[in-house]
Amino acid sequence: MSSQVKFQVVFSLVMGAMMVFLMTFVITLVNVGWIEGFVGLWGKAFVIAYAVAVPLIYFIAPLARRLTARLLGQTA
Repeated sequence: MSSQVKFQVVFSLVMGAMMVFLMTFVITLVNVGWIEGFVGLWGKAFVIAYAVAVPLIYFIAPLARRLTARLLGQTA
């Protein structure tokens, strides 16, 4: 596995964890409020969202970098 592929995998895992952690917390809190069992509901949402987010980040991040570079008139 090349260092670039390794970087992309680790980046996807870390970025996925950070974004999913915060987003599922906020959305779960907005949807159900601070109720008994909140942590369990949030945990379930986290696991599902993380399983979806990591592969998406892995494949979409390079596209997002290229698009951002193009929008800013830079090279990726």
